[in-house]
Amino acid sequence: MERRIKLLQEDSELQKLHKQFVIGGVLSETEFWATRKKLLDVSASRKAKQRVGLKSDMIFNVKPSSDGQSNRVTFNLTPEMIHQIFAEKPAVRQAYLNFVPNKMTEKDFWTKYWRAQYLHSTKNIVAAAAEAAEDEELAVFLKQDAILASETRQKIRKVDPTLDMEADEGDDYTHIPGHGLATESTKDEMEAQYEPYKRSFLQDINRHAAVVLEGRTVDVETGDTRSVAEALASSKRIELAKEASDGNVYQERLDRITRMAEIEDLQAPRDPPVAPLCIKDPRDYFDSQQVQLGGTRQVKSRLSTSEAYGSLRVFISEIRNIGLNDPIVKPEVAIKVFNVLTQNISSSKYQLGKNPHESILDTLPSVTKEELLLHWTSIQELLKHFWSSYPITTSYLYAKVSRLKDAMSQIYPKLQEIKESVQSDSRHQVSLLVQPMLQALDAAFAHYDLDQQKRSAKSGEKPNGYA
Repeated sequence: MERRIKLLQEDSELQKLHKQFVIGGVLSETEFWATRKKLLDVSASRKAKQRVGLKSDMIFNVKPSSDGQSNRVTFNLTPEMIHQIFAEKPAVRQAYLNFVPNKMTEKDFWTKYWRAQYLHSTKNIVAAAAEAAEDEELAVFLKQDAILASETRQKIRKVDPTLDMEADEGDDYTHIPGHGLATESTKDEMEAQYEPYKRSFLQDINRHAAVVLEGRTVDVETGDTRSVAEALASSKRIELAKEASDGNVYQERLDRITRMAEIEDLQAPRDPPVAPLCIKDPRDYFDSQQVQLGGTRQVKSRLSTSEAYGSLRVFISEIRNIGLNDPIVKPEVAIKVFNVLTQNISSSKYQLGKNPHESILDTLPSVTKEELLLHWTSIQELLKHFWSSYPITTSYLYAKVSRLKDAMSQIYPKLQEIKESVQSDSRHQVSLLVQPMLQALDAAFAHYDLDQQKRSAKSGEKPNGYA
């Protein structure tokens, strides 16, 4: 009941229908809400709730607080910041799962993390390497993220080789020893031991942007740090396992390499993969297809329920095993058809002939417009209950249909009043809007009269349950 009251308060149109039909006695409370089970499903409404994304602020923008009396500073970590750190830095996330609480407390863990962040901010690689050599746990935060580097290499393997600039490194002779400035090679050899501790500000920005765009990949309470770390790690394992099981990615890369490595002038002439289709008479074509599909046995024109269900199960099993290499409907074709249908439907109902961009409703007074929209929603509500009541097998359904028929019959004079109340130059436009309403009502009354004639023709027989 609380859910119903909330829906009525939030939706004014639903409130009008409820007042008109439930309070008006046309429908019962149960009948009205029976067609709106999805709205009453609280769990479904919770699932549809939009997930909050991650903030665009970067973690290193966080300023520590100081007491002003010592060199000690304090960082205030929020659950949102912890979630973002774990998402951007898989090595930190894995270190938390390994160290806390077996080797250290959560407070000690984050103290070492911010100590590493401070050392990186000083850009003193030598000092960072020296402290990492003395503290094994601190070294995890100071070194480059090995897990993230492995994920990056896997992403690079999926890149089209024609767009992979790293693959063209062999064309540049400056990276070969003996070329370029002599001081560069000497400098590289001296700093090779400090290479794992180097940090790239550009890489941090790119990683942060990727995580923000990806959003929250897990839906857990951010208050429990360990639950967040485990959920993110589990999500990443599932993603990597899915990619590893998909062998098409590696095969597609090999195919692209093969195509790009071919020299067109040296290739043998290729015949078309299939014979060109030439249909002179469509009937001959479809008859031949029927023979090929059926073979020597005749194709059944009708299948039993069990046969059709068995055939469907086999077809679904084949799709699960083989998969769908090509989409059933091309996206660009679907969008084109959708746009054309939308344009046709909207133009046939609401647009004038002279100016297709002008709505008929916009030319009418606001009061008339609201009345027409209210009648249209009322007709849809009544017809929905009317057609769902057939076939009439009980006295309850018979009484319900009678109430619906009486309510629909009262709409006819109201629509006529609207047509007569508008100005003469707008009556034609109003008639265009009222016509589909009247046709829908006429179809319902025609079905009701035909059903009544069939029942009266049965020599006074009454349906089961009739009084």
